[in-house]
Amino acid sequence: MRQIVTPWGEIRPSVLIFPVYYLLIIYGLIYFLPFNIFRYFFQKEDSLIEWLQFLGYFFSFLICIVILFSKKRDRSLKQTICWILLTLFCFYVAGEEISWAERLTSIGLDSVRGINVQGETNLHNLKGFNNYLHFSFIFTGILFGWAGWKFWPNIEALPNKKYTLFFLLVSAFYFYFDFSWITLGKRIPNHQEIFEFLMSSGLFLHCFESLKIELSKKRLKFNN
Repeated sequence: MRQIVTPWGEIRPSVLIFPVYYLLIIYGLIYFLPFNIFRYFFQKEDSLIEWLQFLGYFFSFLICIVILFSKKRDRSLKQTICWILLTLFCFYVAGEEISWAERLTSIGLDSVRGINVQGETNLHNLKGFNNYLHFSFIFTGILFGWAGWKFWPNIEALPNKKYTLFFLLVSAFYFYFDFSWITLGKRIPNHQEIFEFLMSSGLFLHCFESLKIELSKKRLKFNN
């Protein structure tokens, strides 16, 4: 987090503002590029942004595994359970992003495809269940972006305050997208992958920072 100097004074944000720059670049520059570049990288099926999401969740999962086995004896049961839950969450979402490798191997379950709104082998697009998918993003974004560090600051598996924007912007997008129709109708396009990437990258940065802290503690303990 760096100090921002403006003509009106200095701004010292207590959160990482990468998500703001990210959205400004996408909607202020990339959105207007020719040759359908925006659609190719951010909207079409199996786009670059979807695979980056998968990588973010998958590497977060791997890092969580390393953290779980790095300090088993010194960690409390509560902390261990929370890390296990985050590990399972990252593994599940990573698998869902690529329909459990169906997009790579073309191997899937016909029984699941038959009740899936996109004809894929995943759970989040099952008929009926997918109606609540946006609510899950709203809830998860609030948990990781505010409630976690606000009410349970001692739980290591929950992202701290500086990653707030990576998650709350996701909640805000889905809240506005789903509820704006009540009075104003559909106001914004469904650019969900653009915002979901923020949650993926936020979790990766949190897990990576946690791993660095764990390794520095072990190094310090070894040196002493």
